[in-house]
Amino acid sequence: MKKVHPSIMVFFDGSCSVCAREIRHYKNKDLHGQLLLVDISEEGFEPERYGKTMDDFMAQMHVLDQKGQFFLGVNAFPAIWQVLPGRFFAFFAMFLMLPGIHTLAQLAYVLFARYRKKLSPVKDRCDSGTCRINHL
Repeated sequence: MKKVHPSIMVFFDGSCSVCAREIRHYKNKDLHGQLLLVDISEEGFEPERYGKTMDDFMAQMHVLDQKGQFFLGVNAFPAIWQVLPGRFFAFFAMFLMLPGIHTLAQLAYVLFARYRKKLSPVKDRCDSGTCRINHL
């Protein structure tokens, strides 16, 4: 059996229930093990290993490819979608990068990223202010 190596690392905020739900969706679609998922809210995560601060990672989603290139914010989504199987993801990746669409998506992402904790429906059900969503 051939060993599969992930082609990208996806850094996400697991304390954000909306973010964690989206990442679970990608994990379920990742039939070939192309994604290495890194929950930056986990104890022991060291942003310095990647030349960044925790504030950098918390500000927006990061994807790191095998060449060492980071894709940030809304640009992280096409990087993820391009390695997932199926035409839907490839089409949506191309669509999102269209001028105009990309600009609107960037604006929407900046707003979401800034207010994601307030949008999280699980927030009030957490004792410590940080919720763990298992089975990622």
